[in-house]
Amino acid sequence: MTAVFIAASTPTDAPPRFRRVVALDRPSTEIVSASLRWSAEGIVEASINGTPASDQLLVPGWTAYERRLRYAETDVASLLSDRFVLGLQLADGWYLGRLGWRGQSHIYGDRGAVFASLRITYRDGHTQTVETDETWEWSEGPVRSADLYDGQTVDATLSDDWSSREGATGAHVVIASRHDELEPYLAPPVRRTQTIPPERVWTSPSGATLVDFGQNLVGFVRFRVRGPRGAEIVVRHAEVLEHGELATRPLRSACATDRYVLSGGDDVFEPTLTFHGFRYAGITGWPASAPPLEESVEAVVIGSDMRRIGRFSCSDPLLSRLHENVVWSMRGNFVDVPTDCPQRDERLGWTGDIAVFADTASFLFDTHDFLSDWLRDVAIEQDLAGGRVPHVVPDILKYDPAYGGLPATDTAIWGDAAVWVPWAVWRAYGDPDVLERHFASMAAHADRIAGLLSPTGLWDTGFQFGDWLDPAAPPDDPAGARADRGVVATACAYRTLSTVARAAEVLGEDSQRFVALAGHVREAFRAHYVSEGIVESDCVTVYALALVFDLLTDADRVRAGNRLADLVAESGYRIATGFAGTPFVLDALADTGHADVAFRLLMQTESPSWLHPVTLGATTIWERWDSLLSDGTVNPGEMTSFNHYALGAVADFLHRRIAGIAPLIPGYREISIAPLIGGGLTWAEGSLDSRFGTIRVRWKLDGDAVRLDADIPPGCTAVIKLPGREAVHVGSGRHAVTGAV
Repeated sequence: MTAVFIAASTPTDAPPRFRRVVALDRPSTEIVSASLRWSAEGIVEASINGTPASDQLLVPGWTAYERRLRYAETDVASLLSDRFVLGLQLADGWYLGRLGWRGQSHIYGDRGAVFASLRITYRDGHTQTVETDETWEWSEGPVRSADLYDGQTVDATLSDDWSSREGATGAHVVIASRHDELEPYLAPPVRRTQTIPPERVWTSPSGATLVDFGQNLVGFVRFRVRGPRGAEIVVRHAEVLEHGELATRPLRSACATDRYVLSGGDDVFEPTLTFHGFRYAGITGWPASAPPLEESVEAVVIGSDMRRIGRFSCSDPLLSRLHENVVWSMRGNFVDVPTDCPQRDERLGWTGDIAVFADTASFLFDTHDFLSDWLRDVAIEQDLAGGRVPHVVPDILKYDPAYGGLPATDTAIWGDAAVWVPWAVWRAYGDPDVLERHFASMAAHADRIAGLLSPTGLWDTGFQFGDWLDPAAPPDDPAGARADRGVVATACAYRTLSTVARAAEVLGEDSQRFVALAGHVREAFRAHYVSEGIVESDCVTVYALALVFDLLTDADRVRAGNRLADLVAESGYRIATGFAGTPFVLDALADTGHADVAFRLLMQTESPSWLHPVTLGATTIWERWDSLLSDGTVNPGEMTSFNHYALGAVADFLHRRIAGIAPLIPGYREISIAPLIGGGLTWAEGSLDSRFGTIRVRWKLDGDAVRLDADIPPGCTAVIKLPGREAVHVGSGRHAVTGAV
């Protein structure tokens, strides 16, 4: 399909809108189907006679636009009349709008353009096609500005009949571009997924009207209002309060402000061409004659519309709330691409964040199509970068001469997303096609690592993020961790090379080259970084990686496990890890006979810990362990997001080790159910909607006994292991097993 994209014929002060008046070839009662496809260089909303054609938002999403552009598709037969207006509203989106913390815009092009193709089929077999071409017209309208970082402005006094009446006229369009290979969506589209009413409305010390929605979320504020024509309502957004006011410093240069000029009639404001990360909104200009804010405003949550499949809860309300915080951070950062944060002037697809979170994500939601789609862009950007996996995907940093102030080099964990993410998807859903489609990218990254190893087999040169955001790192130096960066990189190199070898075996490819490389790296790690169980830099993260990645001899493994437990105790059972160590530290403790230490670390409420933010009222996972200080002020560091899922990778431990649900083979046809009992928990439960059906596990203490109930889907088997008894092998159905604690 060759898609013709049209654009405004002259520069515009506001996002342009486009339309075509269409007369049906047959009466609308004769329509069988009417398939509408639409896309943009920018983001676009399609309408029929002013009614939205779909509930999809932010179409066509964000991909590696240099090589890939998607289109949305829906049937609009129910909206068509014998004569109708097909309308398209364009906005900057990712294609033209601001991206990144260095103020870049127009990264992919100088102007926006839109595409539409409507194919109508009638009962007699006749087809009618309407497509964007030079017969369309354009004009400016009520949407005066729309930027993902800065917000949307609508002037309802400019509302007219453009989208629903033939008589209005506009300027002629120009042909902007042609795309030969538009792609349909593979990932679930972005939609409205929930609405949340205000929890509290009050006046701040400065006299501002503030609204608390009770949950840090991603979306926008929608309101209904009637007030004086020309009056302006302004909505500002923030995740937290500081000194009783909106804390906007963490947003950096993002304005995160929506504006609405009233028409004088009954107005509904819904800024669907932008989104914000917020819990609190400051609203000015609310008409005195209008109903109270409490009755008129609501928060609309948006995100990629993935199906929720995994759940967890337990007897400790703080731990259960922590899990919900992870869920909310994932929802807020899976808005077409897996981003680091959803609120400030960044919101980029940082590869390191999803590398450590993919296992957790793929239990909570069905990420198969979402991550498979994003991995296509990983491969594209990898190719454009000459084999290097960029720090962010899509990679906007390559258009910055300074690459965002970062070295454009290969980095452990961030680059390893090309391997760790498809492997996580494979383990979660058992679909070998995921590995087949992405194996070339996986192997290319492994080969890239092989070329970076020193003659001794270490990856100990070049820039590394290392154990990013170790709580001991200075606020202005998040890479200043305790863990030696060479130790972290070499450990990750081994994990990546051995994972690619396993993927090759699954696919029937030659794995020996990767097996040999992995063995070489492991021997080098042992020889250069380990002495009698003590790992170089002697901190929690290096032991967590060495143990979970299986880099140690059996004897050193025992000593390292004991040393890790001692270090955690010496820290007062507080967190001492960043991006690299956090996902693995609890497993490292539990697997070396220190489950009691793992539970004390998990259940800690003093800072830094997983639960400390929960005690301060957090409803999402923070970027820093102390994004909000105990005195209620915001961390002085420049990077202080309150919605960052990476450190929420701990939820994987809650699923696998506390609820006890883990795959014995990829896809959960064979299941391990072996919950850890401890931490003062008296019960825990989890469930997973696998492709075979729902797996449910619940255990509960009764004195010195523990009872476990499990539902196993048809066609599946499970091995249930409880303390004080041998493993029990079961088939599908409902099972009750007891053990002793």
